[in-house]
Parts: sequence; C-alpha cells; structure tokens
Amino acid sequence: MKIGFIGLGNVGGKLAGTLLRNGFDLTVRDLNPDLEKAFAAEGARIGAKPAEIMQDVDLLITCLPSPAVSAAVMEGDDGALQAMAPGKIWAEMSTTDALEVCRLGEKAAAGGAEPIDCPVSGGCHRAASGNISIFAGTGRSTFEKVLPVLTTMGRRVLHTGPLGSASTLKVMTNYLASVNLASLGEALMTMRRAGIDLNTTFEAIRISSGNSFVHETESQVILNGSRDVNFTMDLVVKDLSLFQAIADRAGVPLEISPLLLKIFEDGQDRYGGREWSTNIVRRLEAACNDQLLAPGFPAELVDDEPEVAGHEVVARRS
Repeated sequence: MKIGFIGLGNVGGKLAGTLLRNGFDLTVRDLNPDLEKAFAAEGARIGAKPAEIMQDVDLLITCLPSPAVSAAVMEGDDGALQAMAPGKIWAEMSTTDALEVCRLGEKAAAGGAEPIDCPVSGGCHRAASGNISIFAGTGRSTFEKVLPVLTTMGRRVLHTGPLGSASTLKVMTNYLASVNLASLGEALMTMRRAGIDLNTTFEAIRISSGNSFVHETESQVILNGSRDVNFTMDLVVKDLSLFQAIADRAGVPLEISPLLLKIFEDGQDRYGGREWSTNIVRRLEAACNDQLLAPGFPAELVDDEPEVAGHEVVARRS
C-alpha cells in the first residue's frame, strides 16, 4: 500500500517515522522543508500538492494542528478532495471536530473514496515507539483495510463506530487528561506548601488510588523543570473547546469543563499558546511564590517498552 502523510509535526512526524521504519512506501508533505528533507534522507519521497499526493497513493493520512488547517489541505486550491476516487482512503489522524471530519468525509465519499477518522492517544513518546493507542471511526470494511497500517503505528486499535465517533472520543480523553494535569498541579503544590517532600509525594500518588497515566508521565517533567511534553497550551484550549461544544450540543450542564477551559485560556494568555501545556502549573507557582521542582526526574519522556505488533481492542458487550 502506497501511503501519503501530510503533517510532520510533534505527533505526525513520529507516526510517519514509524511507517517509514517499518518499510512502507511513503510520500510526505509539511510546510517545514527541513522536516521533509529529514524524511527524504531516510527514503521517503517529498510530495507537492495534496491533490497530487492523493492521486499517487492508496491511503492519504493527515495529521494537522486544527480543523481549519485540515479543511485547507482538503478543500483548498489543489486540495486532496480533488483527487478522491474509488479505491482511495483518507485517514484523518488530527484531533479535530467530529462534525467537521464528517463534513469533509461526505465530500471524500462523494468522490468514491473511503474516509476514516483515527486520532491517537498516549503521548508523543509512544507515537515515536509505535506503542500509541488509536481510535478508528469508519465502516467495518474500511477499518479492516487500514488495520495493518494502524497496528504498525499503534499498539492498541479500537474500532469506535462510524465516521466521527473516534474524534468525539478523542477530545473526551484529552479533556480527562487536562483535568488530571490541572489537579496534579494543585496536589503537588499543596503538598509542597504543607512541607511534604515532592519525591515522596510523587511515589505516594503513583502507588495509590490517585494515580493516573498523566501523573506517571507529565508529573515527571513538571518536577524536572523542563515541562517538555510536546503538547502546547493552544492545543489544550482547542481540545477543551471541542469537548465543551459536544456537551453543549448534547445538553449536558458541565461544571468542571468551563472552569478548566478558563484556567487554560488564562495560561495561554499569560505564557503564550506555544508554551508547553504542563506549564499551567506556573500559575500556582506564581501565586505561591514557589516552584515545583525535585531531583531525579527526566527532562523528557521516553517510551522504554519495546516496539511490538499492534492489535485490535474489542469493546466488551457482555
């Protein structure tokens, strides 16, 4: 299968790298020519316009920072939609709005192609190792066609239902991760100000009912001081806004979500949209005139699990 990959950023570059490392025929495109050249040096081809890439490949993957950018790649001058045809598959791996991916998916299907939304979850360090989780929303026949590609990029692949279902679930999981991040900052600072050693605090959380994936990963780079999670404030604000919109459409009167969105909007205003999301703790550090730092933690996250073949996760029904 010939694959095109548009978007070689923090996540996309690592997913595309996994495909290249595993021998797939890959054509790449990014606005940053240095990223393209790095892939070309490893054997990938550099594509030009999205329509031309779509015409030359069987599967086009997009992994882009916002719904607006995805729409531009698909619908703009020489956009990929112009080359949709029977036998082609478009896989949207961006974290995006379910309504928007369905709108673009309808246009892709009108040209005879098969659309699928398949965002990832688990952090950039797991995207790099091929051990990330992937949600996939599409018909079962399309899912089975792309499953060998998805199980190369990820360890656990969940067929979530029709197009758009994966994007809906993805922003929900990002909401939960952001709740974890904000609450961990409060917990760590409260323990710090209460005189509890932060290394001990980390272990107490890790072995307790308060533990979480976010704690085991992001708390480490918070305490190191690097705060490097390869995920930025503006992306959190985008994802929280998408989750809130889902709740609003469903008539769910959320209480935590609006407050959390205000917290991260304030963080974005204070520190900039491209600041690491973990630096939301700087708000508390400033308020308390103190720092969340402890020795012995890594500056960046590395997946120390070996790369293994992925598999489909099947939801329990009984």
